[in-house]
Amino acid sequence: MNIQRWVARREQSWNQLHDLLQQAERKGIQSLSAGEIETLASLYRSVSADLARARTHQVGELIIQNLQSLATRSYTQIYQGSRRQEWHAVRDFFWWGFPAVVQQSKGYIALSVVLFVGAGLVSWWFAWRDPTFLALIVPPELISQVRDRQELWTGSIVGTEPFASTNIMINNIRVTFNVLAGGMTAGILTTYIVLLNGVLIGAIGALVGQNNLAFPFWAFVFPHGALELPAIFMSAGAGFLLAKAIVFPGKYRRVDALKRYGQQAAQLMFGVVPLLVIAGVIEGFFSPNPAIPDVLKYVTGIILFVCLIRYLGRKPIASKM
Repeated sequence: MNIQRWVARREQSWNQLHDLLQQAERKGIQSLSAGEIETLASLYRSVSADLARARTHQVGELIIQNLQSLATRSYTQIYQGSRRQEWHAVRDFFWWGFPAVVQQSKGYIALSVVLFVGAGLVSWWFAWRDPTFLALIVPPELISQVRDRQELWTGSIVGTEPFASTNIMINNIRVTFNVLAGGMTAGILTTYIVLLNGVLIGAIGALVGQNNLAFPFWAFVFPHGALELPAIFMSAGAGFLLAKAIVFPGKYRRVDALKRYGQQAAQLMFGVVPLLVIAGVIEGFFSPNPAIPDVLKYVTGIILFVCLIRYLGRKPIASKM
């Protein structure tokens, strides 16, 4: 290979790439037009091939170093730009997209709330009046601890906060994905899990109420429950979306309905997981902490819930313009 002729033929492309890289590095890759970005990507591929050829034919250390520099700078601009776009997309989803998909799914989420609250009230009423029903729902050791020793079980978390918090996160995420997957049973499993949790919380509410422990119990529940329960309702709403695709696909074929509603359900779950992580941290470190007054826990739970409602009520950008 005639090295001087090859360098002379390729040097214009290298200089063009250098100029584009200088502009991108100085002003950001967004300062380049679509055509210039396409040219940058094409020249990057060319200079990578030139670098390989230069190494093979040992054209000289200085030329190899210059080509290596061009290739590295090009890779950085092209792929860092993609990552920035991905992070911008994630930011925009949590800023606008997640509230929008929650509002779009509000009917399915409301259904899960009605099932949970209805089951909880019925369970509380029966458990308050009938000890036999309470014993069927709540484990006997829990009943004994509350009735006989007049203490809650929440203190067991104190001293094991990091371990407990991690386990709580994992368990809650597992439950929500089970609720989502229950949609594939035409919503039967989703409905069962929501009702079961409602029955359990209603029975426990009756137990602590009968033994004058309702105030500290709900003080424990409020801070993390302000995020955890809505997250569970949203995951149940995602499950009901899948159930609708299977049972009531409407004008779509079932496979097309599953794609359509499945994407909506996936977006819901994408937003639910961070809520559960935050709730797990609160439940592990804040909710059971005996040094924090119960009143402050109630206030914290109320503030978190109000902030969540305000966040989920955000209007899309289009409606603000």
